[in-house]
Amino acid sequence: MSVNIVMLLKGESAGLCCTSGKISLPSLSPPPEPLKTLLAGNTSQSKLFLRKIRKFNSCFQMTSFGATKIVHNKDGCNFESTFKIQGQIGSLLPMPDADPKFLQIYFIGDEENQANTRCAYNRIEQIEEREIVEILETFLQSNNQLVRLFKSLSNRLQNGNCVINIKADKVPNREHAGTYNVPTVNEVAVVIAGDPTEHRDIRIQRRDNTVQTIQDNHRSYDALQYPLIFWEGEDGYHLNIKQRNPTTGEVLTKKVSAMNFYAYRLMIRAIGNVDGTNNINNIGTTYILSSSYTGSPRHMQEYIQDAMTYVRTYGRPDLFITFTCNRNWDEIKNLLLPDQSSMHRHDIIARVFKQKLKSLINLVTHHSVFGETRCWLYSVEWQKRGLPHAHILIWLVDKVRPEEIDHIISAEIPDPNVDQELFDIVTTNMIHGPCGTLNIMSLCVDNGKCTKRFPKPCTADTITNIDGYPSYRRRDVDNGGQSYE
Repeated sequence: MSVNIVMLLKGESAGLCCTSGKISLPSLSPPPEPLKTLLAGNTSQSKLFLRKIRKFNSCFQMTSFGATKIVHNKDGCNFESTFKIQGQIGSLLPMPDADPKFLQIYFIGDEENQANTRCAYNRIEQIEEREIVEILETFLQSNNQLVRLFKSLSNRLQNGNCVINIKADKVPNREHAGTYNVPTVNEVAVVIAGDPTEHRDIRIQRRDNTVQTIQDNHRSYDALQYPLIFWEGEDGYHLNIKQRNPTTGEVLTKKVSAMNFYAYRLMIRAIGNVDGTNNINNIGTTYILSSSYTGSPRHMQEYIQDAMTYVRTYGRPDLFITFTCNRNWDEIKNLLLPDQSSMHRHDIIARVFKQKLKSLINLVTHHSVFGETRCWLYSVEWQKRGLPHAHILIWLVDKVRPEEIDHIISAEIPDPNVDQELFDIVTTNMIHGPCGTLNIMSLCVDNGKCTKRFPKPCTADTITNIDGYPSYRRRDVDNGGQSYE
């Protein structure tokens, strides 16, 4: 058994990578050529591939992204509304007079026709990008076992009554889960439409105009959605992965969570992973996720109840703080590999942001920089550009009075003669615009006006409005304010 040296940040628990040795997953195979060279970032072609890797993944993904509508809870309130994105999969062949897309492209003509269709569907016109598509086309046709299985089984679909069925999380009887990194013929079968199957199984018809939503805990979800990462078509996370005793290797009853599964995969280790297999029974039952499962409905419901309890007991929060991740933090840049940017390492961004957030919460709550804290809570969201930010609510023992607002919050540019570092931070990261008539192409402009209502009007004093949103003090030059070019 080899020893893994995992790189952890200050403040991260020792069990973050593998739950203190209770998780052991099969090692992922290193990518062969030409994917290895494309991922290295040493050539102009490789750098183009990494810069537009999401676009190239979209060319070859076998499922589409399907976004559900906003779902409200039963009593009509909207505080618990959701917007969830899931994978969707259609049939092997398109309907007549319809263009092939996603998985269907793998079944039209030769590799040249498939490459042409992918480039047309994804609007790829540059010769350099097309060359990469052709390279990946040949690579996946030869190495992705899911594609090869689909092609071998598609010939058995003689009519519309048969479908290809991929079992959700089952393995052949008396076998080990870790042995089957790629679905086998025993796990991917042709069945008659209407035969009883698990509700989480994937059913693919030969030709149909409907799509099926894939559960995000189906073992083939990752391989179908991200073929350039799971280039062999190997299994991803599913609900039948169990933990094991780190000393004896005995299989435990507790299952591996999705968070722990992906944390294990994302961790950088100085030495290769420890191989191991877990004995697992074919359970095939419905699972109810408890509140201890992070992100489960019961877990989120508990947080909602806690938040409402604070409001009922202590009233409105005193401070609403937004803490945003900065991809130029030294802690992020120092951990990037050569030729990498922050967009390539969301795992580092998330870990560094969490430690920074913990430090901020500790500063506010334990060191009482705004006064003694009664209670607090926060929620982390991800921006469209791939960076997280946190919304923090603080309840203070002594309520903030209107005349104290300017001592806590400033909407003015600080004086560089007093604090040069703060001046540099604010002018670099917190200046909005130009927008409006000065820049109608800005993302915040709608109908010629800034949707964020900039520029804000100058005011000599902070004014608290009836709706609870104050107009912060922004003094002009005549009233003691300062202007900078």
